[in-house]
Amino acid sequence: MTGNLKRTVEPDLAPEVAKQSKSLRPGWTTGSCATAAAKAATIGLVTGKVPESVTITLPKGQVVAFTVEPQQQDPASSEASFFEGRPIASAVVVKDAGDDPDCTHGARIRARVCPYEGPFPDASIELDPALYVGVAEGIGTVTKPGLGLEVGKPAINPVPRQMIAREVREVSTDRLYIELSVPGGLEMARQTTNDRLGIEGGISILGTTGIVKPFSTAAYRASVVQQIQVAARQGETQIVLSTGYRSETCAMAAWPNLDKVCFVEVGDFIGIALRKAVAEQVSTLYLYAMAGKITKIAGGIMMTHYHRSNVDTDLLARVARESGADPRVVEAATSTNTARHFFETCLEIGELEPLTRLCEMARESCSAHASYKAEISVFLVDYEGTRVIAKS
Repeated sequence: MTGNLKRTVEPDLAPEVAKQSKSLRPGWTTGSCATAAAKAATIGLVTGKVPESVTITLPKGQVVAFTVEPQQQDPASSEASFFEGRPIASAVVVKDAGDDPDCTHGARIRARVCPYEGPFPDASIELDPALYVGVAEGIGTVTKPGLGLEVGKPAINPVPRQMIAREVREVSTDRLYIELSVPGGLEMARQTTNDRLGIEGGISILGTTGIVKPFSTAAYRASVVQQIQVAARQGETQIVLSTGYRSETCAMAAWPNLDKVCFVEVGDFIGIALRKAVAEQVSTLYLYAMAGKITKIAGGIMMTHYHRSNVDTDLLARVARESGADPRVVEAATSTNTARHFFETCLEIGELEPLTRLCEMARESCSAHASYKAEISVFLVDYEGTRVIAKS
């Protein structure tokens, strides 16, 4: 323990960041788009014509309209025999994610609806006793517990299920089967954390409000919490946290025998990740990060977004002096506002003790923030993400 440790703090995002986000164009969740497609296809089944647009009501009461593409020829289905000989209506809604950098932007979310009197497929979900939904191409299946969804069932979250049932039942009370699909969804899913969450075969049908808020830090924070929960509910007692893609790549190379579910990219949300992990009784945590974020964490900052916290160059200088470092390292600490120059000077001169000390201070900060309920180790990764330079 250093004795110089600051009280840990977990600041909110800066008001200017929130204000900027509000000025950007919002988009629609996969759940909203799937709901609109299902409703449009049901209208087509009932009336004989799929509409060119359809309105749905979002969970908070907002009524929104979606453009619909009627399908003249039905795509191949994973349950082709199931649809054989039945009247089918099909519709597509193209997802608009607004200004959010979402890999599912432009996804063609397709719904097919048909009447059915017999037993529904085992992998389908009961929305009500006479309304079931299943999936085909591009939508994943849940394979691991911890998501609050049934293992072996389609990855359709509770709110979209409710939305689909409500909107379809506005159109028809008949016994119906809905099949959802997303061509190319498997490729989209490779850009997400679905495989770690135990969702295989495609994307998820998601959403709690129906709206995608651009650069939604709340959504990212929620995903961090969910990933830790999934790992813990599977009995994992070791979790590897990383602050970005490169540090995670380094961590995965260091722990090849750990299940993918154990690796959680937390971004700036170090504090909430630590608190969630100990709440889920995870006993061992490994944190991989680069010099800038480790310096902030060493100073007790547990939410490291650049709008909310700066690198404490005085802390770097103090660490260098207390480590007996070369004067050039001490000078490098305050010559810029980033930790990278300090890091690179340490490497150039061959003095790693200041970096090791930073890791030890960061470990103490993390341990304090986690109420000393987990064994925590901190690893400082180079800027290429290829190797660990120092550790606690």
